[in-house]
Amino acid sequence: GITGRRRAAAFRDTSMSTRTLVTAALPYANGSIHIGHLVEYTLADIYVRALKRLGRDALFICADDAHGTPIEINAGKLGIPPEELVARFHAEHQRDFARFDIAFDHFGITHSDANRRVVEEVYRTLRSKGLLEDREIDGNWCEHDQRFLPDRFIRGTCPKCNAADQYGDVCESCGATYAPTELKGPRCALCGEPPQVRRSSHVFFKLSAPENVAFLRRFIDSGALQPDVANYVRGWLEGGLRDWDISRDGPYFGFGIPDRPGTFFYVWMDAPLGYIGATAEWAAAHGHDVAALWRSSETRVEHIIGKDIVYFHTLFWPAVLNAVGYTLPSRVQVHGMLTVDGEKMSKSRGTFINASVFAEHVEPQALRYYYACKLSPQSDDLDLALDEFVTRINAELVNKHANLFSRCSQFLSQKLDGRLGDLPFAAAAAQEPPTGDGTMLDLARRVVQSGRRIEALYPQLELSQVMRELGVIADIGNEFMQTEAPWAHLGKDPERARVICTFAANVCHALAMYLWPVVPRFAEAGARSLGVSLTRMDAGLLFAERARPIAGFERLFERIDKKAIAALLTASQASLHKAAAPAPPAAAPIDYAQFGTLDLRVGLIRAATRVPKSNKLIQLQIDLGEPEPRQVVAGIAEAYAAEELVGKQVVVVANLKPAKLMGVESRGMVLAAGKGKELTLVALDRTAAPGTKVQ
Repeated sequence: GITGRRRAAAFRDTSMSTRTLVTAALPYANGSIHIGHLVEYTLADIYVRALKRLGRDALFICADDAHGTPIEINAGKLGIPPEELVARFHAEHQRDFARFDIAFDHFGITHSDANRRVVEEVYRTLRSKGLLEDREIDGNWCEHDQRFLPDRFIRGTCPKCNAADQYGDVCESCGATYAPTELKGPRCALCGEPPQVRRSSHVFFKLSAPENVAFLRRFIDSGALQPDVANYVRGWLEGGLRDWDISRDGPYFGFGIPDRPGTFFYVWMDAPLGYIGATAEWAAAHGHDVAALWRSSETRVEHIIGKDIVYFHTLFWPAVLNAVGYTLPSRVQVHGMLTVDGEKMSKSRGTFINASVFAEHVEPQALRYYYACKLSPQSDDLDLALDEFVTRINAELVNKHANLFSRCSQFLSQKLDGRLGDLPFAAAAAQEPPTGDGTMLDLARRVVQSGRRIEALYPQLELSQVMRELGVIADIGNEFMQTEAPWAHLGKDPERARVICTFAANVCHALAMYLWPVVPRFAEAGARSLGVSLTRMDAGLLFAERARPIAGFERLFERIDKKAIAALLTASQASLHKAAAPAPPAAAPIDYAQFGTLDLRVGLIRAATRVPKSNKLIQLQIDLGEPEPRQVVAGIAEAYAAEELVGKQVVVVANLKPAKLMGVESRGMVLAAGKGKELTLVALDRTAAPGTKVQ
């Protein structure tokens, strides 16, 4: 089904309270969820959990993005309909999210009747307002594949910075956007043939219309964006906006445009509208009107997204919402990208880790905890430093938090008949400001003070600050237990020991209450051991747990062994190799004489330097057994640093005609497998003399 796990807290459809509708970017139903994706969904999930525990009306809405040519092509390779491929990933995504405690109120899919209705309604409204225009444009037609090529199925050289092997709509090297026909040396990503230019009629949303530009200026200055993001978007606005092509020629997996047979809505038209389509499904299932959420001043719409989709969510999307009268985002929260050990995730190093593989080797709550320690309202990137990850989880979640629950509940259960005692102060007294005198009451007031700070920090997405305050609370409890040493009082004054443990148990109650949005299963198990229930986040509830039995010890968390991380990386490499896309079909057969025209030689790299102004090219000096080294330019800089290449033996096409790349002459080609960051040079399994013929 398309309905994800729902929280117990009900949404109240009342005009007296402001509702918060939170979305995360729609995962693409063409691949697995990985730990980079989980940064966003963890951030959004923690935020919504906290809002609900603070008593606010909040919904977490998401869906799988189920349209586009990549899905169509991948399904074709597998010999299944696109709908079946989407259904497979939709089920997989829901399983993975559940393992990481990501609890959507509704997790839909963009290929749904509800979303189709929304998309067609928006299209008709934009037409009626004169904000759509039909234009004849040059399209890239592949004669071999008999189709117009969407942006992502054209590769070529960026017209702005000359970076090679870029997509047809955006350069990953310099960030420039352009029309596919502007690419230099374009080729079909499916067959490699250069496309032909043919005319085709497309539908454009007039993003550059004066009323849209004026609105977007106001929106950017409205406070909905982080200051650095607003400045970034303002630069696009000042540079001049392009009208947005919202249509694609068939074949295309998506919704057909009602009045244009054979033409389809571009995936970036119906994907963000999937937020509304998924909300409509939730509303229908719960007896609510979607207009009360998406056409209401009482709703705060908040999008949590990554840096890679800022343009769509801060320009195109708000302009469309404004034009059709939908609720505008009150916040577009941009988070940073994930690195692992300071580098981009890598399949070859095993750090491109799918969620399912991580969960098989490491408790998923550990990753939630670690991300929370790193996340803030800023858009800075965050690093998963694996050694630090192990150290932090063991030192904080295990030794600091879990240990306090364990010491307290075990001591009460084993030594003090499993009952809490009383405290030498009233619960209400703990609500006053701390005095600094170090008494038990003063410590309780410090815990309450930290709790109130946490309640203010969660809605501001100051998660790293939340985790610091939780550390303060845990330190108070642990230091109190260690200093007061209840075991020392058992013989002469067991009731004093009971009071000490009762205070520590109340500190644990605070920890469980405020840790719940971050590590819900850990918090619930801790609360069970104390016999308390977690229903809301409120410092006013603290230090009222007295004179009653507790449930007893429950083990909360296991230490992480570094061997588990090593096993995780190994398993990640193996899983990605196994899950690799099917190899392309072999080219047409050739005879031996044709193969013999290639002069393949063993080469020894003597020197290597980056080609200036290029992110992909490295200039190599290769010994081929000739009087002087041969200069070869190779597009391998994404996968290799220049300094690590010196001394490597490679296979070189020695009789390739000379060519210039970025103004540097290349007299040959090194053989490699793969592409981009996962490219691997073809090497020999034993040493051979430079110039040895490969045959």
